[in-house]
This record gives sequence, structure tokens and C-alpha cells, in this order.
Amino acid sequence: MKQDLIIAVDVGTSSLKVGLIGPDLDVLHCADHPYPVSYPGAGCAEQDPRDWWRALRLALGKLSDSCPDLRARAAGMVIASQMCGVVAVDREGQPIRPCMIWLDKRAAAIAREVMGGFPKLFGYGLFKLMASIRLTNGAPSLNGMDPPAKMLWLKRHEPEVYARAWKLLDVKDWLLLRATGQAVTTADLANVTWMMDTRKGREGWSGTLVERFGLKRELLPDIVEGTASPGGLTATAAAELGLPAGLPVFAGAGDVCAAAIGSGAVEDGELHISLGTSSWISGFYPGRRLSASEGYATILSPFGNRPLLIATQESAGSCLDWLDSMLGSEPEPPQSGLTPPLFLPWLAGERVPVDDNRLRGAFLGLSLQHGRASLRQAVIEGVALNTRWAWQSVARQKGTKHAHLLRAVGGGALNATLCQALADCLGVDIAVARDPRNAGVRGAAAIAAAALGWRASVWEAARSFDRSSETVYRPAAARQAYFDGRFRLFHDAYKRNAPWFRDAFERSTDD
Repeated sequence: MKQDLIIAVDVGTSSLKVGLIGPDLDVLHCADHPYPVSYPGAGCAEQDPRDWWRALRLALGKLSDSCPDLRARAAGMVIASQMCGVVAVDREGQPIRPCMIWLDKRAAAIAREVMGGFPKLFGYGLFKLMASIRLTNGAPSLNGMDPPAKMLWLKRHEPEVYARAWKLLDVKDWLLLRATGQAVTTADLANVTWMMDTRKGREGWSGTLVERFGLKRELLPDIVEGTASPGGLTATAAAELGLPAGLPVFAGAGDVCAAAIGSGAVEDGELHISLGTSSWISGFYPGRRLSASEGYATILSPFGNRPLLIATQESAGSCLDWLDSMLGSEPEPPQSGLTPPLFLPWLAGERVPVDDNRLRGAFLGLSLQHGRASLRQAVIEGVALNTRWAWQSVARQKGTKHAHLLRAVGGGALNATLCQALADCLGVDIAVARDPRNAGVRGAAAIAAAALGWRASVWEAARSFDRSSETVYRPAAARQAYFDGRFRLFHDAYKRNAPWFRDAFERSTDD
């Protein structure tokens, strides 16, 4: 039987999705399985890596029901995943403790300590910042979400775990180890450790930066291309997953890069937005880009080290999920003639365009007349206004193209009200593909298609995606004027409230 199916895995924050993709790169079948996030303390967010593997096994079981000849037809498997996690494993590859996922910010104080100093610029010690930018085109976030601060937290607070660790891996890399027995990573994940030299011709782990963080090089996996296969499925992994031993497994990419490819927006300067638990504006550029004052930069993609700009905001779909958990998700008629309160969507702190884990969400201007519909509208507008805050900077970056059109992917892109609010608030067309939730698996499949020789390159694979069924949301002039006024209030609200949030955070920490 012809091997004509790619198994594309997308490991998200709340669930793992597996897609079966044929030679035309359409998603033929899809299945997912959820898993929990635990919050064991202030600023903590953890997952059990074994839950990811179990979710992969169960999702593949569902797909085998839909495609009984999957085992014979599988040509290869590829993995994309959430980024900025830290999984400490022993020499057998077993997790020693739960993974500190991207949402975990318990190490914020360590990040500020290690990257601080005098004179200070944007919260960083000036000379440390300059050295980090020169080598990596950026610096670790001060909110503690990036891997080096988490690794240092383990070293200081769980020294027995750090001493036992054979490798410190990101989410995707642990799954690759579990599947193939090989510990490798890709350039995008290595770059966001801020211990990788990203200068052209010098790409690789920087001994200088590893030493600066007081870590050990041997804890870090080797860096490979996303189209490389560190190995085939081991006999044990194959038996657990119901797939043939030796099936090629490709190194893949982090979710940001996979979504960028899956959006089809892969020309230089062409942007897209991903709307999930968090959100980000992203696009490929011909060279490195950086906005140190606003907390975003390009990182290396795992395909010829092509730079990929990422401007991440911590809360998007999570704000809507939070509201639904409080009020229920039943639709309600809008409260006509009543301006909703202003919502500040920083439920998990913020990263772009201000890097501050101490910010918090709020409703401003509540009245007795506001009901559930007003609160829901406020949350949608707050997410749109926060996106505009980052967008207005990214859109000005040298080389940005198609600034009149923004492709949206992710589960949040299924929310028509949110997409229309984004179009009105940003003043650009928002284009949504037929299956925006599958951008990650589609992008991962493009990687495997290039690796298998089905397409000449990852970029050719991305350009071949069908865009004929896109839905386009266009801005309305009257709503643009409304959002212009709301954005002025939103920005003023940040300036007035940020000092209070920071003071309240520090007081609660002291207590």
C-alpha cells in the first residue's frame, strides 16, 4: 500500500491535536485529546509530560478508527509544540518533575536579577542587554517565562532535580526523545533560550551565554534542522502508538513557526496573527529585526535559519475562556446604546509591547447598567485594543508588506465578533482560512512534505495551500473611529494603572 499520509502533531497548552495530511496537503482527518494545566503556586503553571504522550496515543487511536489502514499508509510523523517549557529528564529520558510551561512566571525575580545592572535600560542592565542583543538579537524576557530563568530556578530551588538532570528540554524536544530516543532541538526553540548565537555563519550554542547564566552546556540538546529526522520510532514507542517501528520522525518546529507556515503568509514581511490561549503577530523577514523597548524580535526559524518575527501577547482566547467560566457561554442580545466598560486583558501579565509580569486585568468604568453582554463585548474589545498596541509597532518595521491584510489562524479566528473587532480596531482586512484551528498541523505537515520530497521546500509547500475559501472581515469606517477613541483611553489606562499594579504585586510578594 502507498505511504501517502503525514502524521502531523500539534501540542498546545490545553490539548494535543493530530492531523492526517495527504499529498495535496489538505487535512483529511483530525483528532485531539485534552490534558490539564496545574497551578501549584503563585506564578506557577505545570504539565505532566506523560500527559502529552498519553494524549498522542489516544488521538492516534481515534484516527485509526477513522483510517483503519493508517499504519500501512503512514509516511512519517512530525511534531510542533508550545514553546518555552522546561522538562528535566534523567538519563533514561524520564521526566524528573512536571514541565514548567510557557505560562510559568515564578522565575521573574531571577530574570530581573540576572539581566539587571547599572546603568539600566528598559529594565535591563545596559551592558548585559547590548551583549545579548549582539549575540542573540534579543534578551530573556524579564517576566520569567523564557527557559534560562526557569532553569536557574530549578538550580536554586530544586538542586536535587538539577543535579539529577541529564537534559533540560522544551516540550517538542521531550516528545522527540520519547519517540526516537534522541535528544535534539531546533533553532527556534534554541533561540528563545537566549543562549544561542544567531549571527550569520556562527549559529549554535554560545559558551559565553551558557556560562553567564551559570548553566551547563551538556544539559542542552544538539540543534538540528526542522526537516531533519533524529531517528525513526523506537520499537517501544511504535508499539505504544500503534505505528510501524522505524517510521521517520521529523524534528519539526515550535508552534509559532508552524503556525506561520500553516498560515501560508511566508513571503518576506507578510504578517499573520495567531489567536489562541495567547496571541502573536508574526512574519518572516530577510534579516534580523528588534524592538528592545517593546519586547519583540526575530528569532531563527529551523529552515536555513530564516528570521521569523514574533510579537507575543500573553492573553487572548484565555480571556474569553475565563469570562465563559464565570458567566457561561450562552449568547445574549447586545445592550444597545450602552458603551461597554474598558477591559485590560493582562490576566497573565504582558510581554509585548511592555514586558511586565506584574500587570493584571481589570474592568474600568463598570456601572449598574452593564450586564453579561456588555462584559463579553468589553473583553473582545480589550483583546483587539491590546493587539493594536503591538500591531502599530510591528506594522512599521522595515520591510513589512501587506500591512492592509492580516491572516488570522488559531481557534480564536473562529470567533466572527472578535475578527470583526480586530478589523475595525486595526483598520486592516482580516482573512480567515476555512480551518484556522488546523494551521499548526498544516504547517507541521509542510515541514514533513519537504523532508519526504513531496515538495521542493517548506516554503513551496506553504504557498500551495488552498486559500479559495477564506472569509475576509473588512473594517467599517464608523467602528474605526470608535476604536480610535477607545485606544486612546486604553493606552491612558495603562499609564495610569501600571504603577498601581506593580506596587500591589510587590506588596503581595512581600506579604
